[in-house]
Amino acid sequence: MITLYDTSIASKNVGDFIIMDAVKRHLYPLISDQIATLPTHDSIGRSGLSILKNSKYSVVGGSNLLSSHILNYNQWKFSFVDLLFLKNSVLMGVGWWQYQDKPDKYTEKVLKRILSDNYIHSVRDNHTLEQLKSIGFDNVLNTSCPTMWDLTKAHCRAIKSTKSDSVVFTLTDYNKDIERDGNLLKVLNENYKEIYYWPQGYGDLAYLQELSNNKDYKFVILNPHLISLNAALEGEVDYIGTRLHAGIRALQLSCRTIIIGIDNRAEEKAKDFKLSVLPRNKILELETLINSDLPCEVIIPEENIEKWKSQFN
Repeated sequence: MITLYDTSIASKNVGDFIIMDAVKRHLYPLISDQIATLPTHDSIGRSGLSILKNSKYSVVGGSNLLSSHILNYNQWKFSFVDLLFLKNSVLMGVGWWQYQDKPDKYTEKVLKRILSDNYIHSVRDNHTLEQLKSIGFDNVLNTSCPTMWDLTKAHCRAIKSTKSDSVVFTLTDYNKDIERDGNLLKVLNENYKEIYYWPQGYGDLAYLQELSNNKDYKFVILNPHLISLNAALEGEVDYIGTRLHAGIRALQLSCRTIIIGIDNRAEEKAKDFKLSVLPRNKILELETLINSDLPCEVIIPEENIEKWKSQFN
């Protein structure tokens, strides 16, 4: 048996389901053992500790779980007792929470206890790679996020580069910018005939209402389920928004995509893999970008991905 840390358990962010969908699609064909799942957003519990005790190793599925000062902020929820059982964990497309300084000594000690020395770790960007290297991890490859592993050159060439009449857009409730996000809504209403809003996170709908209050905007609000997003992205439709993984889902489904970058995740993916990202502080350039020819030029590190996968043969 092995353990898979599933970031979609106890999550209010549907982006975690997009991540785990890709993690399972790529991991399960590699593994002949039984796979048990445990949460990262909640404590492990007695049954979970029993699973860990009987697992050969664990795979950590994506998301920005790592940070430099875990006593102050840690998205991977484990207790001091859990640390007795947490070991031999293998990263799969994991990232670093925001831009931070070098990990402190306590964080370094914890990571060296729980992360495997024998397996190669997969991280989603060079920033995470450098953070782990700074504390002595040499068994790390930048593979990009598993959500991007199917974005091959052939797949990207098939995505249309010109504007559609319809658009799906997103906002991010925990990272607000009233002026720039308001400008986003204005530009979308002036450039698209049909506009659909998909609330990925728990507070995204309330944020849309805050932005659009007393304004003559017309859009359709989709249900906050992944199946609703998938259906909305069928056919000729663009995606524009601040939700990174909704944008990557759009690319998976061959939609023309502009991600509005609001944090290090999108910035690093643009830098490392040529993901189409417009920083939010350049939102005034959006209208020109929408009406430009915009080929998908994503480049994934296929050799690193295959090297990481091959260790499970």
